Amino acid sequence: MSHNRRRLLIALSAGAFTAPLASFAQQQPAKVFRIGFLGSESASRYVSRVEALRAGLRDLGYIEGRNILIEYRWAEGKIERLPALAAELVSLKLDVIVTHATPGTRAAKRATATIPIVMAVSIDPVAMGLIASLARPGGNITGSTFFGPELSAKRIELLKDAMPRIMRVAFIVNSDNPSMGLGLQAMESTARSLKMESEKIEVRSPKEFDGAFAAMAKRRVDAVAVQEDPLFIANAGAIADLAIKRRLPSIGFTEFAETGGLIGYGANYPEMFRRAAYFVDRILKGAKPGELPVEQPTKFELVINMKTAKALGITIPQSIRLRADKVIE
Repeated sequence: MSHNRRRLLIALSAGAFTAPLASFAQQQPAKVFRIGFLGSESASRYVSRVEALRAGLRDLGYIEGRNILIEYRWAEGKIERLPALAAELVSLKLDVIVTHATPGTRAAKRATATIPIVMAVSIDPVAMGLIASLARPGGNITGSTFFGPELSAKRIELLKDAMPRIMRVAFIVNSDNPSMGLGLQAMESTARSLKMESEKIEVRSPKEFDGAFAAMAKRRVDAVAVQEDPLFIANAGAIADLAIKRRLPSIGFTEFAETGGLIGYGANYPEMFRRAAYFVDRILKGAKPGELPVEQPTKFELVINMKTAKALGITIPQSIRLRADKVIE
């Protein structure tokens, strides 16, 4: 047998064993992580935020159907449904649960002390008893929070700067959301310091919006302020439309101005949802949530809707317009 033929037979013989082994290795499925998402509102109203989360996961190499599966559960605006939905997610033996808004995080925390929880957005989780501290959250929760009360107070200041004649402002409050109290206190305190009177208007569902604005008209308020709440975020356009219909200047979160509110001020919430992917990635790679510091946004955006200003016959001072990050003409 020639030397070359002997080498070929040896190579083929080796291949007969190594090729199936290589093929077998290639056929081994990659680990598929199971992620839960607990939403307080409906999927259709949170498309941009959820897509930001998915984009963040894709950027980190997680592809749905390949190495991650996401189980979504939506409360459709009914906060009382969150505990049952959280329990349902826990029963699926997930690797991590992503929540948004304080009621969702609270429901998840009560449902499990072992599955890691990532807050995409939550108001002051320390004050709400969700974590021990921002630097060392402890337990099974981490993620992002924002300066809810401080933002609420800043909005009242901006409203007064833009329209100094405003003397009476209404605050819409979702009385089913316990975290709203912190922002309400901040707004009331700021209004008093600016010599303004305030009216608290409680709502629990979209069906109560018309009645709320009728109550504002009856109480002769000059403007309305809207806080971050799943109910209000999901119905931002409807609230903005009612404010225009009642000829009331309005202020709220940035998306509120983008859907027709007069002024918006707040954090970039889709970016916070994208950032949630970072926490998910760290946890899936072995990090303990209780040791991952909770983050806060560093940039806040001011949005002025000049279309709405014109519809209301309001002149926004040039000084305010120059401070805006976005002006909608």
